[in-house]
Amino acid sequence: MGRWVYTFGDGQAEGGAGMRDLLGGKGANLAEMSALGLPVPPGFTVTTEACNWYYANGRRFPDGLAEEVEAALAKVAELTGRQFGSTRRPLLVSVRSGARASMPGMMDTVLNLGLNDATVEALAAEAADPRFAYDSYRRFIQMYGDVVMGVDHDLFEEILDEAKASGGHEQDTDLSADEWKEVIAQYKALIERELEAPFPQDPREQIWGAIGAVFASWMNQRAITYRRLHRIPAEWGTAVNIQAMVFGNMGDTSATGVAFTRNPSTGENALYGEFLVNAQGEDVVAGIRTPQALTEAARIAAGSDRPSLEKLMPDAFARFVEIARKLESHYRDVQDLEFTIERGKLWMLQTRSGKRTARAALRIAVEMAEEGLISRREAVARIDPAALDQLLHPTIAPQARRDVIAVGLPASPGAATGEIVFSPDDAEKTRAQGRDVILVRTETSPEDIHGMHAAQGILTGRGGMTSHAAVVARGMGKPCVSGAGGLRIDYKAGEFRVAGRSFRRGDVITIDGSTGQVLAGAVEMVQPELSGHFGTIMQWADAMRRMKVRTNAETPADARAARSFGAEGIGLCRTEHMFFDDERIVSVREMILADTEEDRRRALAKLLPMQRADFVELFEIMAGLPVTIRLLDPPLHEFLPHTEAEVAEVARAMGVDADRLRRRTEALHEFNPMLGHRGCRLAVSYPEIAEMQARAIFEAAIEVGASKGETVVPEIMVPLVGLREELDFVKARIDAVAAEVKAEKGRPFDYLVGTMIELPRAALVADRIAETAEFFSFGTNDLTQTTFGISRDDAASFLSTYEAKGIVRQDPFVSLDIDGVGELVRMAAVKGRATRPAMKLGICGEHGGDPASIRFCEAVGLDYVSCSPFRVPIARLAAAQAALASRDG
Repeated sequence: MGRWVYTFGDGQAEGGAGMRDLLGGKGANLAEMSALGLPVPPGFTVTTEACNWYYANGRRFPDGLAEEVEAALAKVAELTGRQFGSTRRPLLVSVRSGARASMPGMMDTVLNLGLNDATVEALAAEAADPRFAYDSYRRFIQMYGDVVMGVDHDLFEEILDEAKASGGHEQDTDLSADEWKEVIAQYKALIERELEAPFPQDPREQIWGAIGAVFASWMNQRAITYRRLHRIPAEWGTAVNIQAMVFGNMGDTSATGVAFTRNPSTGENALYGEFLVNAQGEDVVAGIRTPQALTEAARIAAGSDRPSLEKLMPDAFARFVEIARKLESHYRDVQDLEFTIERGKLWMLQTRSGKRTARAALRIAVEMAEEGLISRREAVARIDPAALDQLLHPTIAPQARRDVIAVGLPASPGAATGEIVFSPDDAEKTRAQGRDVILVRTETSPEDIHGMHAAQGILTGRGGMTSHAAVVARGMGKPCVSGAGGLRIDYKAGEFRVAGRSFRRGDVITIDGSTGQVLAGAVEMVQPELSGHFGTIMQWADAMRRMKVRTNAETPADARAARSFGAEGIGLCRTEHMFFDDERIVSVREMILADTEEDRRRALAKLLPMQRADFVELFEIMAGLPVTIRLLDPPLHEFLPHTEAEVAEVARAMGVDADRLRRRTEALHEFNPMLGHRGCRLAVSYPEIAEMQARAIFEAAIEVGASKGETVVPEIMVPLVGLREELDFVKARIDAVAAEVKAEKGRPFDYLVGTMIELPRAALVADRIAETAEFFSFGTNDLTQTTFGISRDDAASFLSTYEAKGIVRQDPFVSLDIDGVGELVRMAAVKGRATRPAMKLGICGEHGGDPASIRFCEAVGLDYVSCSPFRVPIARLAAAQAALASRDG
């Protein structure tokens, strides 16, 4: 039997920061803080292994857990001088979740556990403050009734709102002890009415109900959604942390707050956070009351007239600053801290690595490296490559006209425009229809997680910089404006009113998460400049990586964008994408539908100058960097005319009868075009197509070489090869055209001919194909399709079910299937280099921008990855991290 419980308190701990897998992040850090001698309320942690046992055994608690919990409670009682369930000096505890990865707000918490009709009177007498005691009891009943017993939270809120209204009160803190007693009576009556059972008075019944509820919350829908979004395995489980209560709601010398050792939005090296006087922790994060600034500097910057913690409680503040610095130095990272001040005494309730925006992460990493706190390698390694996507979103143009309708707190930077929606379900549904939305809520809660994920940005009427909306939005990299107090939101009417104006569901607004402004309508945006700390990290990363990073681009705009993001060439130019232009599509259809080679060549002659101009522009933009051009690879159905008008247009251009053309179109119909007459098969059937493209490439290379003085060595990629003989045939036609162009132009040039490995057979016989191919590029999109036998376009209908049921960890079109598709890549790489040792190898599917797939590419020794332009920075950083991990073993 394993050990289920680890204790901490009074400067000692049975665990430590290195035990987060077993104790969860919160439990491991509570133990670490306690061992450091910091003021931590004593307590104990029930391990993640107990949670996993609970789920593996029909939601039963493991044998021996009850005895260990009793022993731990006795130790906490000894350290505090209190007794659990005593009517003289009762021990009250908090019960909180704590997985190994931070999941803010996703699981359940219960505070003030141990209160009942008798212990509340003991607490009131001891504190000499009945109002505080009964406020704590009503909080406990509400939390326990909601979290453990399942009574709707809103039903409790209705009773509370009615009590405030009847007493003429604005805030919860205005209610007297007698008024709280009446609320408590109504709460208990509500529970009995809803459940036909009374509220439990036995503290031991309460504690086991709370432990079970925290374990159960690991599998609630919001936690499942959060784990899916952040790729956290379900088998990790959650720990349960049980701690002696300390009270921030014990009058005006008590407070509770949340802080970061550096600004999580900007990265500025300044204490950042909020607090509330006479409150408990959930009041701060729930956004029920607007919090106050910790520091005088932050208060002045916010224009607030309410005192800061620095001014209000200077001794507690000074001690907190000292502890914050110590923890950041100890963990060598930004810390997210929770604290309570009980009648002037500071208590630390949590420390963890703080979630931060990508912009903040870059600044923090660079400045910590420059301060000597971490190394440059560590700075590069601790940036999440995927988070860089946040920096590639637009911001509001400086010259844009701003129709400002409200101003809130700049909770998460960036700007977003979208239609107003008021519910998370509506956000998800509207986004699924391809429309951008802004989720507008009075305040968000963990149940809103799916709607926040679907929205472009989040706007709340209440809440501070550390509210649920702010923390989750920053973690998702979404713009957020919180605490826009002028908003009057009416969910039933589907509108909000502000400054005499009304905005309804579907109206378009823009939010600026960097300034806190809310704007009417859509506003002009600009792309960010990736310089400063971003440039520094990229410079360090580039010096550490081995693989090159190219881009997938066939338009000048994409090529220029990729170069600005640091692309080192084009790894995939999809030439078929160049032919959908209105001026070209008719000529392409003429070529495909032609009955004779002569007619095809006539149509191709129209396309040649267009193709040549395309390649000239790409070669000029890439300025001598490698450019890999894939020969025409369309499923023919994508180009065929479908409507009567399109058929008539092509018939006129070809000078043929429309009925005859329609019959020709029907003859070319394929039942499975993705596995049909495409790729090298087209070039074998109609070699004149490959000849035209090769000529356009070679003539463009000569033209750019002459005009720009650049040596252009084009890489021509023959797609969908499964037989070496296919590549032999097409390469012979390319070589013949090269010889013709050299003779015509009187200028020599170099080029490479390779192939895309996108069929399992090609991987299996890669050693033979390498006898002809001078490079391989792995087209992992099609290789995944053909390995799994799954249509990428249809897979979404069932792959999400596979993920939910644990059959696959992740969509194989998003992150490379290492065991299957990856093994084919590994095999082809080994076989190819066995034949041609210096063979250049790359990957050009969208996996080229996925950090996990990039790690695999480093492991198998590919020379480069290629991805969409806006993923180039992600790939550069991920390639550096993969190289560092490879060197470290």
